[in-house]
Amino acid sequence: MTDSNSSLPDPQPVTESPGVAAYFIVLDIAAGAAAEEAVRAFLGNAAGLRRSVGQRLAGRDLKLVVGIGSEAWDRLFGSPRPAHLHPFKELRGDKHHAPSTPGDLLLHIRARTEDMCFELATQIMQALGSAVQPVDEVHGFRYFDARSMIGFVDGTENPEGGEAFDATVIGEEDAAFAGGSYVIVQKYLHNMQAWNSLSTEEQERVIGRTKHDDIEMADDVKPANSHVALNVVEDADGNELAILRANMPFANPSRGEFGTYFIAYANDPAVTELMLTNMFIGRPPGNYDRLLDFSTAMTGTLFFVPSQAMLEALADGNPVVAEHAAPAPETVPSRDGTLSIGSLKGQPQLESLPAPPLEA
Repeated sequence: MTDSNSSLPDPQPVTESPGVAAYFIVLDIAAGAAAEEAVRAFLGNAAGLRRSVGQRLAGRDLKLVVGIGSEAWDRLFGSPRPAHLHPFKELRGDKHHAPSTPGDLLLHIRARTEDMCFELATQIMQALGSAVQPVDEVHGFRYFDARSMIGFVDGTENPEGGEAFDATVIGEEDAAFAGGSYVIVQKYLHNMQAWNSLSTEEQERVIGRTKHDDIEMADDVKPANSHVALNVVEDADGNELAILRANMPFANPSRGEFGTYFIAYANDPAVTELMLTNMFIGRPPGNYDRLLDFSTAMTGTLFFVPSQAMLEALADGNPVVAEHAAPAPETVPSRDGTLSIGSLKGQPQLESLPAPPLEA
């Protein structure tokens, strides 16, 4: 833990670099009490599995983050639950759609080499066995100097150091779950033929940065519907809010499949949700992110990422239950400027958006 946050439990490695290789695995828990017990046992032993594999070859920097979905939390641990854990909120704009898709568990594995990701994923799946069913699996890779599949550097505006910790790790505002985090994942597929038909200058206008040297355009030049412009959000006091992206490109060239796996950590998912609202609904509504004309969201899921200590304790059930059964400690007030959607300056509220139409 850091000196400035020494009172908080150690988080899982949410602030680490994206790595050179990454596996993103989303799983559903099978029916039955035996499956539930096997998943709880895995959560308690996840850190041990990572250590066992990671020590085989020094310097490969193997990391594992485990996330738990809203329905899975209720099923495995009940109440109390993390304050902002809920299913991913579907977004349906005039032209583009961000679906909400299933997912009980997220495995975010990253390392300097893919063999380490492969080995840890294999060991985890052997440990879980028939207790889980696959929903999605994507293998990402570092593309030259951290370029996305569309050729622009990804993650330039990520916070660093203490700012990254502050942006991603839950503090006393939800004291029972301090040291945890939230993560939203989406798999995007790109229409590379349409994208590559644009000139470099037009691509830069879509993104809001230069392509070669990764410099953000000046505000009076950057289009209002550029990706960068719509991903700047502020709180009620005008302070810019941050999330930490660990995105990776992926591809199956023989199938013509090229994509980006979007993965964003935050101490309140409302920040990421607002950025996505700006992208899909628009700011103002209708002024959507032009990048979506070339990128289609295929998945969307939200997970809670427990602290290291809580992840291990979950093997025996919800560790917060005992605390709540005892006399309540002094109430910790919510911090000023809470990141609820309604407090975000000049931003559309998700609750005020029209309900998405029912699927045909």
